[in-house]
Amino acid sequence: MQRPSFKEDHISQIPALALLINMGYRYLSPSACLQARGGSHRTVLLENILAQQLKRLNKIERAGQQIDFTEANIGQAIRRLTSLPLAEGYITASQKLYDLLTAGISLEQSIAGQKKSYNLKYIDFEHPERNCFHLTEEYSVLRTGRRDHYRPDIVLFVNGIPLGIIECKRPDMKQPIAQAISQHLRNQQEDGIRNLYVYAQILLSISTNSGKYATNGTAEKFWSHWQEKFANAQAKQDYEQQLYALKNRPLSEATKNALFEERYRYVRQYFDALGAEPIAPSPQDAYLYGLFRPERLLDFVRNFILYDNGVKKLARYQQYFAVAKAMEQLRPIQAGKRSGGVIWHTQGSGKSLTMVLLAQAIVMDPQIKNPKIVLVTDRTDLDEQITKTFQKCGMPVENAKTGKQLVRLLEEDGDVVITTVINKFETAVKKMSQPLQSPNIFVLVDEGHRTQHGTFNVNMERVLPNACFIALTGTPLFKKDKNTLSKFGKLIDHYTVDQAVKDGAVVPLLYEGRHTAQTVNAAALDNFFSMIAEPLTEYERKDLKKKFSRADQLNKADQKVYAQAWDIAKHFEENFQGTGFKGQLVAPNKETAIKYKEFLDATTLVSSEVVISAIDDREGEDSAYGASSGRLNSFWKRMMEEHGNASRYQKNIVNRYKNEEHPELIIVVDKLLTGFDAPQNTVLYLTRNLRNHSLLQAIARVNRVHPDKDYGYIIDYYGVLGALDDALATYSSFDDFDPDDLKGTLTDIKEEIGKLPQRHTDLWDIFKTVKNKRDAEAYQQLLADEAIRLSFYDKLRAYARTLKMALSSVDFHKEEPKNQLAQYKEDLAFFLKLRKAVLTRYSDQVDYKRYEGQIQKLIDQHISSSGVEQIVSMVDIFDTEAFQEEVEKTIGDRAKADKIASRTAKHISERLEEDPAFYRKFSEMLEEAIRDFKEKRMTELQYLNKLKDLMQKVLNREDSSLPAALAGHSEAQAFYGLALEELGNLVPSELEAEKKQQLALAFALTSDQLIKDMIVVDWVQKQDVQGQMSISLSDIIIDSLEAEGLSPDFDQVYHLVDRIIANAKKRYKS
Repeated sequence: MQRPSFKEDHISQIPALALLINMGYRYLSPSACLQARGGSHRTVLLENILAQQLKRLNKIERAGQQIDFTEANIGQAIRRLTSLPLAEGYITASQKLYDLLTAGISLEQSIAGQKKSYNLKYIDFEHPERNCFHLTEEYSVLRTGRRDHYRPDIVLFVNGIPLGIIECKRPDMKQPIAQAISQHLRNQQEDGIRNLYVYAQILLSISTNSGKYATNGTAEKFWSHWQEKFANAQAKQDYEQQLYALKNRPLSEATKNALFEERYRYVRQYFDALGAEPIAPSPQDAYLYGLFRPERLLDFVRNFILYDNGVKKLARYQQYFAVAKAMEQLRPIQAGKRSGGVIWHTQGSGKSLTMVLLAQAIVMDPQIKNPKIVLVTDRTDLDEQITKTFQKCGMPVENAKTGKQLVRLLEEDGDVVITTVINKFETAVKKMSQPLQSPNIFVLVDEGHRTQHGTFNVNMERVLPNACFIALTGTPLFKKDKNTLSKFGKLIDHYTVDQAVKDGAVVPLLYEGRHTAQTVNAAALDNFFSMIAEPLTEYERKDLKKKFSRADQLNKADQKVYAQAWDIAKHFEENFQGTGFKGQLVAPNKETAIKYKEFLDATTLVSSEVVISAIDDREGEDSAYGASSGRLNSFWKRMMEEHGNASRYQKNIVNRYKNEEHPELIIVVDKLLTGFDAPQNTVLYLTRNLRNHSLLQAIARVNRVHPDKDYGYIIDYYGVLGALDDALATYSSFDDFDPDDLKGTLTDIKEEIGKLPQRHTDLWDIFKTVKNKRDAEAYQQLLADEAIRLSFYDKLRAYARTLKMALSSVDFHKEEPKNQLAQYKEDLAFFLKLRKAVLTRYSDQVDYKRYEGQIQKLIDQHISSSGVEQIVSMVDIFDTEAFQEEVEKTIGDRAKADKIASRTAKHISERLEEDPAFYRKFSEMLEEAIRDFKEKRMTELQYLNKLKDLMQKVLNREDSSLPAALAGHSEAQAFYGLALEELGNLVPSELEAEKKQQLALAFALTSDQLIKDMIVVDWVQKQDVQGQMSISLSDIIIDSLEAEGLSPDFDQVYHLVDRIIANAKKRYKS
């Protein structure tokens, strides 16, 4: 019966190559590719192909003639690509390369005695079919400052330039995508192969069932999923049929010969059989087709890459399709104007960069001549932010600070990108005597819901009758606006909160209402402070009582602020302090904001700063009347003395908040509720009423992705959403929205806490077969099974995370019985100790760094510091004294034996390729010993002694079955083991064992001597040297077998030779 293979090349790499070939890439074998590189592993461009394409794509038009660029200019264009300034910085060099790819290079050339500059392009973006697409595999590149190489699985070339790099992993390995990403990141280190990666535009990590993509320098947490978006069901069906047809199109014989000639010669039969029946496309295929079909790759390179303040960014799928749909919508001109519309992408998903990408696409589109793009916001701080975003992304932009300046910019000839605020825009519109009729004026309105009513559209239609208006919003549209979408046009694209959470673009938000204890009367206030004091130590209670004694002199409103300040301080201290996370407090007005800071300072528990607008700005005020208080005037005076002006005041506080340990909390009224992006901002304390868009924008401040951040928290002291026990759209705060548009926006923390009992039960269920629950050894023995152990780690992680979140909730403390709460904590302490014990006993190397960060605060706050020890690095068994000391600390013969067995197995696994036969033999002996013990054929002491003996033999490489002639010849010993294994396929089974051993010995000694005689400097990289080795070794083995009267299978001989040479590469220095 034929079964699928899960080898990496069988299940991922070769299928990827085959699909890419069918998509239009021409396959080059590693040897053919090395030849195209001039035989050098330092060279990464295919220079001969590049030179041919530069000549083909570029002609100088002169007097009706097409004149070629000179050979000197072609050479200069290539040198510009090969002399990138990596010494100035990896991303700097990448950006210079990107500018060359997208803009070309200006070269001087004399024609008929006249010297002029002409533009030469590296890629023909307008005509993708004129470019040349190649791919290769195992692309060996010499590391920087090293003599060894890294070999990406697949590299894609456009005109000989490597624009795509792919790492493939088998789906049955642990965290395949994470491992593939790790390889990409390793390759981009200073001692890696940056000289290759600097040319790459798209990096892909795939593993049959999944994938993620990114670009140069992207940290792991920002790698993205790809998902195709379709206009309708028919478009989706057409797409799936196209992919299916490509997947099942047979390769030509010539291509198959090239593909299987070198590395894959032994698996051709497998793939021929696989291709005899239809093959279903996999998620891996969708990633390859979605990102790398030639026209899509060129589109991405030209239009969807940005350099944002030294960070290279590649569009996420929702950004790509939003811009693509918008461009499709606005290109046609009907009745003298273009159609606009609305893009709704939830906050935190990269809306500002979507705006930049759209502006860039408009500017780059050859069908749009001299575009004028106006970016409109409704607030000065957002205008400045968007202006800076464009500038950081390298797009020239004019910031129109006055209506007069805006009029001038609009009326001038030429293309321009302008940023301005809505009131300046309206002022400019009123001053314009003549309408501008051009259909190439594009008005991009940020947060369009705030500017879609009143006189705005009336004035726009009067002076910009043919302009194209596109609104971008991070919040859903009101129900009443959905039919007409106001004056902007149809909905171009939407990306909901629910989808963003699923994609990992934002973190989910948990809501907890703490308003029920806030009724301002003496009894309620007393009860509230009793509740706060309940978890405190005796000293803390006395301190609280001392501080609270002044609350009697406060008016009722201030008592409420004081009570909330205490609760906020304790909540932040207990759950987030010291974790690197920050918080944001939303106050009802400036006066109260300052009071919150005063009361928070009085607690001495947390650090905070206030960011408000100038005194004459009525921020947060319901009335236009009323003088500023002495408290407010005094505060503002101090801020101006410290910072100089209002702008520097806000900038300095925000910079400290983002980049320094303090302040931990930032207190605001209206400022920083929109456009404020600080990923470490994790908890929002809401003490004022907000509705609709304002509320959605405020809570989105804490939804950004950040390391260790599982959730953003909304702690509601005002009662904006009450108990959150109904659909969001039923609340007055959200009643203008459709329910479906709010799906996934907020989750009641009680809903997540409700999962705690089941996660607690799931964890204990692993150990339901342990009869004596007090027997710690029984737990550890059960976890000897790796699958059970991995399940234990995962379920413990989920339980700890949920308990940490539950312990942050005041209602959980009030409602959960004390004995149950104690049991949850005690069980966590036990399971953390158990985890440490089995990690060391079974030598696991789980990725627990992120896990440790999440629960360390939980341990510090709720579990005795002596209860859980930190996990330390494992001791290598080669460090015999340290390892013996570690073993002796372990209690019980079986536990000691398990530790020796797991560490020996790890040692064997790490060195298997050095001597496969030797290590495989001892691996089998190790498994046999473990099996004998489990089947009770030896005692614990015998088991321990057996494993000690095996470990010593592995460390000392003792193998009594080796011929004496191999003593002291470690390379020949490895070849002997390989030859002995392969002779089982090369000679008849009835051939006596002694004869097989003699043949294997002869092969091993001959191979050792021949390879030593043939090695030269860098022989591992030289295909011609390896080819001669292969021929010589094959001839010797075939002659030896024929001399014995045997008829060897040549393919099996070649297979043995390949294994010997592969092993020699790891053993012989060049």
